[in-house]
Amino acid sequence: MNHIVVSGYYGSKNAGDEAMLAAMIEVLSDLEPKLNITVISANPEDTKKRHGVEAVSWLDVGAILSVLKKADLMISGGGSLLQNVTSGRSLYYYLGVILMARMVGTPVMLYAQGIGPVCGGFARRLMTAVSNRVSLITVRDHGSLEELKSLSVKRPPIEVTADPVLAIHPVDRAIGRAILKRYKADGAKPVIGISVREWRGWVGYKKAIAEAADRMVEELGARILFIPMQYPEDVEAAKQIASRMKQPSTLLDEEYTTSELLSIVGNLELLISIRLHALIFAGVMNVPMVGISYDPKIDRFLDSVGQKPAADLQTVTADNLMEDVRAKWELRGGIREKNAELLSELRRLAFRNAELALELIKNKK
Repeated sequence: MNHIVVSGYYGSKNAGDEAMLAAMIEVLSDLEPKLNITVISANPEDTKKRHGVEAVSWLDVGAILSVLKKADLMISGGGSLLQNVTSGRSLYYYLGVILMARMVGTPVMLYAQGIGPVCGGFARRLMTAVSNRVSLITVRDHGSLEELKSLSVKRPPIEVTADPVLAIHPVDRAIGRAILKRYKADGAKPVIGISVREWRGWVGYKKAIAEAADRMVEELGARILFIPMQYPEDVEAAKQIASRMKQPSTLLDEEYTTSELLSIVGNLELLISIRLHALIFAGVMNVPMVGISYDPKIDRFLDSVGQKPAADLQTVTADNLMEDVRAKWELRGGIREKNAELLSELRRLAFRNAELALELIKNKK
């Protein structure tokens, strides 16, 4: 039985990262049903329960070394692990885990990573040295490929694929309808979902989104639904925006599984999001999307589906947000058709990550 260890931002109640792990497990297990997977997690018990795999604590160095010694492959990813903009320390942690794997002779694959930005001379040199010691790199966008080139990462084979979540199967919308009904957010009105996050204590974007949300209710006759992707942090950010609105809105204030969130998103007419994986969920469920960018990963994903952000988080206004919302609203039928074609290719590329991982194990043996 082949054994894979997965390192990433798991066990921290971030819906996007949990969806990545769920998608990776789903696709790898489809290809190799007898695969043994162990996840390095911030909450091993939650990861075991949520995903049905083995897990060890991200702080238990002895346990990590033990599972790495037995592994045929360590996967680092997916997600934006190798950057130091959102956190200065996490880059060193994930690079450290890669070095531990190499120290015990275990091959490493960077799996559908979103690379960079990596700032600072020492961090960039370390990133280059460690990345050049892995066996294979797949990145989820061309921007990440350019970042690797700028870092002079040349030794391992590198392939542009797509975010792992894009390989996940769409789900039935009934679960989401039941959740909306419980919150009295069902009915004839079209639903526009908004997924937000806290960022650097900024207030301007919250005012802009609140004003735009009021206009959506008045102009489009829509119901506004705030959807948390990281619980409970996103609930608090959504509350601050909802409190600035003059029109009524609905705030989902519970933690949801990947399937539940996908189903909720599937019931929307349009999704507006700061969160990358909320946008990817919209792609999986073929729902038109409007992105607000706070990080290159948002721009990179939207570019992969032929779109641009409505605005940057620091400079967004109700006017430029509504301009994009109106355009998407009027053309949403055609957008669904176009997105279905684009997402079909991205799903194939997302599936390719798992094929390459298992091929790496086979070639090693």
